[in-house]
Amino acid sequence: MFGRKLSCKIAMAAAPLFLLSVFFAHPASPPAWKPQGNVEIVVSTATGSGSDAQARQIQRILQDGRLVDATVSVLNKPGGGGAIGLAYLNQHAGNGHYLMVTTPTFLTNHVTGRTSQGPADVTPLAQVGSEYVVFAVRADSRFKTGADLAEAFRKDPAAVPVALANALGNHNHIAASMVMKAVGGDVRKLKVVVFNSSGEVMTSLLGGHVDVIATSAGSVLPHQRTGKARMIAVSSERRLSGELAEIPTWTELGVPAVSSNWRSMIGPRGMTAEQVRYWDEVFSKLVQSEEWRRYTESRLLANTYLDSAATRKLMDAQHAELRTVLTELGLVK
Repeated sequence: MFGRKLSCKIAMAAAPLFLLSVFFAHPASPPAWKPQGNVEIVVSTATGSGSDAQARQIQRILQDGRLVDATVSVLNKPGGGGAIGLAYLNQHAGNGHYLMVTTPTFLTNHVTGRTSQGPADVTPLAQVGSEYVVFAVRADSRFKTGADLAEAFRKDPAAVPVALANALGNHNHIAASMVMKAVGGDVRKLKVVVFNSSGEVMTSLLGGHVDVIATSAGSVLPHQRTGKARMIAVSSERRLSGELAEIPTWTELGVPAVSSNWRSMIGPRGMTAEQVRYWDEVFSKLVQSEEWRRYTESRLLANTYLDSAATRKLMDAQHAELRTVLTELGLVK
């Protein structure tokens, strides 16, 4: 009896010590990361540009939809092919309060040497949409289908100049080059005519100065509605929706050429796993919002959301692919 009482007293006395040991051996997990101050979205182009419009739409959704418990601002840092914006972003290495809007131009400028920072120097966070390149002709063009154009490229790459805006090596040029490559043509013989804007490209087509253009669907759609132009192929993996649903993809025409002008969000290098997880959750909610759906539809963007891991994988793969294509085009120094 005495032994049992002593054992009981020892157990009762030891209980608080046991609980204390458990408490100190397993401290409470620190709270998940979240912004503690203003979130800044950096735009490497001027106010009024496509990237600027996207940044400001994201700003509105993050704030109005209360997806973040912080203020959100947009800062334009144009110049240097994006180099100024990237340099500013990475002045805040490891800081999850700084984000940046980016497109494939980020990759092409790094490959061609215009900028010194590439995908390994930032933290990819999300792909939030994609715009695809359409190939368009006049309504009375000899090219009735994309297959007709592909055959013309195959027979004589230099015989069909392609008009595009606004620089060699951009997404429009890459899309045309990938079509040429897919049909077995020499991309170095692809003849392109570069204009300063998509508006000038469209004017050139309608005026009969060029036969084919590679551009955004938004530039062509008003003229297709009036019967002045036709979109004969698109660079997407699968057919698009709405008014663009009738445009065949190059792939279904037997030409495996997929290329997109994606829209992605990145952060500075050195962000923590907790910071990345936070933005993964936020952007997954953003792309499901009604406001974002309306925005993408109005801009003819496809919802091609990718999380941080998938975005990094895509950027790395495209960076390597672009190096090959741009080298063949003679644009890599």
